[in-house]
Amino acid sequence: MVKNTKHICFMILYFVVVVLLLPSRYAKIHIPIIASVSEHQPTTWTSFFFDLHILLCMFPAGVWFVMKDLQDERLFVVLYAVSASYFAGVMVRLMLTLTPIVCVSASIAFSHSLDNYMSPVMDFVSGTIKDGTKVTVKEDEPNTVTEKGGKSKGQKESQKLYDKPQNKDKSKEKQAIKQQQQKSDSQKATDIGGPSMGSAVVLLMMMLLVLFAVHCTWVTSNAYSSPSVVLSTNNYDGSRNILDDFREAYFWLRQNTPENARVMSWWDYGYQIAGMANRTTLVDNNTWNNSHIALVGMAMSSTEERAYEIMRMLNVDYILVIFGGMIGYSGDDINKFLWMVRIAEGEHPQRIKESNYFTPQGEFRVDSAGAPTLLNCLMYKMCYYRFGEVQTDFSSPPGFDRTRGVEIGNKNVKLSKIEEAYTTEHWLVRIYKVKDVDNREKVHKPLKALKKKRKYFPKKISAKRKGVIRNKTLIKQGRKSSSKLRVKV
Repeated sequence: MVKNTKHICFMILYFVVVVLLLPSRYAKIHIPIIASVSEHQPTTWTSFFFDLHILLCMFPAGVWFVMKDLQDERLFVVLYAVSASYFAGVMVRLMLTLTPIVCVSASIAFSHSLDNYMSPVMDFVSGTIKDGTKVTVKEDEPNTVTEKGGKSKGQKESQKLYDKPQNKDKSKEKQAIKQQQQKSDSQKATDIGGPSMGSAVVLLMMMLLVLFAVHCTWVTSNAYSSPSVVLSTNNYDGSRNILDDFREAYFWLRQNTPENARVMSWWDYGYQIAGMANRTTLVDNNTWNNSHIALVGMAMSSTEERAYEIMRMLNVDYILVIFGGMIGYSGDDINKFLWMVRIAEGEHPQRIKESNYFTPQGEFRVDSAGAPTLLNCLMYKMCYYRFGEVQTDFSSPPGFDRTRGVEIGNKNVKLSKIEEAYTTEHWLVRIYKVKDVDNREKVHKPLKALKKKRKYFPKKISAKRKGVIRNKTLIKQGRKSSSKLRVKV
């Protein structure tokens, strides 16, 4: 029965890995909107250790203890552990599915280890076992336990197990056999390391559990309890600095824009704008309309004139972008810009090409060596507008981007179709207003003045000599008649 169960287990695991997991890889490779989400990125080992701590090391041991005595009810635990481990490695957000089985398996491993190393220590200190029997180790029978009556406990248990096997339950027999095995394992541990080794192992495990509790308290209070809207940093003197730019920008939108105003931003901030600013957004975190998101990405990655046509088509009133170059915030829209290009290219491959935003060496750069298409797109202009005039510190030149660590390439940014409406204190959120259509189109280039016609001189006649008109009519001047014309009445 155990062999058949193992075969079924491995067949199910193979089916899950080979067949059911293929769609997740396909979506991440061929659908950019899924791959662009940060929670869908592969989990790093740093994230595993940060979230699980010592349980990551005890988790495989617990699964091994479960597989040693594989039964039908334990098969689910093994399948859950293997499948959850794979899915957690595929996406960061699926770490939540792994944590329950990690806690269960690690607790099993800790329990087995403490039973094996703690019971010999207690027996050595007290000299007796819980039921009053003494432990005697013999060369021939190392696992025999003698009682006060003189009979060994193993003999007594064997009598209980095999005296009347027809009237005994099989489950009780298995339980008795397991108890004998546990006692033999504890006796072996005593023989190998003695009580000193057991006490050292117990102290080590207790220290690990205390460190795990301290780590969980710190992670819960600091890493997983701070809101994403309010940012905090530590100054050089250890004091705490609060960056409240998000709420500042949303409050400005709520107070200074019409209620029916439409805001265009990347979909990451859709729910925040709708909830905190109470304004309509074109795309939000629902991400159900991929073509609409691609249209916004095409507007962000196009030139200002081309983006203005798209914004007029979508009736956009304001544009909101996140810029972290002033304070070194790495989650801004410049770092997300390539995903906008990829999503737009998936829907509009004739107008947007991802290769145009890279240098000939294949680098994505915002300095003077960056691609001309990148330096003239709408997103670049909105983020770095007037930034070339700002000097962040004394050791860096004006227009130095702290997030990318370079000096921007296009410092003289000019805007013609949009205008700056509001910028927060730390330049983290920037809001622009879309201008209305001009009543009369401006003539950028003046009309060319008409040139005076030059006189035509034949090649044979010099320019100084006057020309002659052929077949010129001759006019003779006559005398005026003295007789007056009489008018007949």
